[in-house]
Amino acid sequence: MNKVELLAPAGSLEKAKIALTYGADAVYVGGKQFSLRARASNFDLKDLEELASFAHNLNKKVYVTMNIIPHDADLDGLDEYLKALDAIKIDAIITSSRYIMERAKEVAASLELHLSTQMSTTTSLGIDYYHKRGVSRVVLAREVTLCEIEQIMKKTNVEIEVFVHGGMCSSYSGHCVLSNHMTNRDANRGGCAHSCRWNYTLYKNGEKQPMFYNIGSKDLMALKFIPKLLDLGVASLKIEGRMKSSYYLAVVIRSYRMLIDAYYEKGYVTEEDLKKSEIEIGKAENRLTSNGFFEGLPKVEGGLYDDRSEHPTKEYIGWVMAYDESTNVALIEQRNYFKVGDEVEFFGPTLPNTKMIIDEIIDYETKEKREVANHPLQLLLIKVPFKLTKDDMVRKVNI
Repeated sequence: MNKVELLAPAGSLEKAKIALTYGADAVYVGGKQFSLRARASNFDLKDLEELASFAHNLNKKVYVTMNIIPHDADLDGLDEYLKALDAIKIDAIITSSRYIMERAKEVAASLELHLSTQMSTTTSLGIDYYHKRGVSRVVLAREVTLCEIEQIMKKTNVEIEVFVHGGMCSSYSGHCVLSNHMTNRDANRGGCAHSCRWNYTLYKNGEKQPMFYNIGSKDLMALKFIPKLLDLGVASLKIEGRMKSSYYLAVVIRSYRMLIDAYYEKGYVTEEDLKKSEIEIGKAENRLTSNGFFEGLPKVEGGLYDDRSEHPTKEYIGWVMAYDESTNVALIEQRNYFKVGDEVEFFGPTLPNTKMIIDEIIDYETKEKREVANHPLQLLLIKVPFKLTKDDMVRKVNI
């Protein structure tokens, strides 16, 4: 059995390295051109080269998104960009443009072509159509059900990629023009303003209602469907969120990694395995979640309507920069407020959740003791009685 790929997003070089460190088998990132996430930091060619080297040293992969719906003005420098991606050994591009596909085959033949979910591919016939034109992998539409995925897998040998976590579109993915109409920001060229998540005033029979209304979709969380997707043999499980924080990526990727590894270790997952991953994901900043289209057309509960869509958290308090085993002292870069006496939990790519009480905080620069840590990005020294590794993280317990 070929093991499934866990594919993670990243909006910066730092986030991409965290994603790979925390268990992703591959990352997808946007370059400075041709990418839909215009507000992400995105990668210049130097960053992409560094990331490709980092990933390949771990025997992992890097995919670059070229998934805008291009207009003539967007295609300047296309051939040069494709050649540059080929030269720095990017593994694949994710695209929704037949023209970009054809140019890639012509000038950058070693780049794999992955068909973006922007194409809303929902049938095996559509998959075969693009396979004949050089596509090696198809990212299915988010609007495909689990039963439909099962039928597709029986009818094609093309690699299939499925979204399992993150933002959903209130339209067919990528076909909404609300943002264009309301803000003059083109959602299909990287500028979506997420107008569906705004609060709208609702009127009934001409009377203003005492609640706001929005048409945004809840996020997808497909943990419970992972065993079935693995049984079906999908090639890649995809997490959405190039705009998300490093902490969010670490927590979500690690949660799916634990579940996938449990499946491969035992051939199945238990309710305890599933619950463990669900609890872990709940510690990241999340919008409300649903099953998306996996069980069929979403019911009314799949929308947000008058519910709050964001659930921010201040659990995450620090990033481990270094650990001195001779003194048991960790160098922490602070993220959120914490104080002496707080119960905290360290975790990492290989470190299980491990709790302790903060009994001392020392300012790294002045070497003075502090009762509270309230300056984000400040460097602090904390005694930790168990071994830590760079890029482990720490969060508060029972915030």
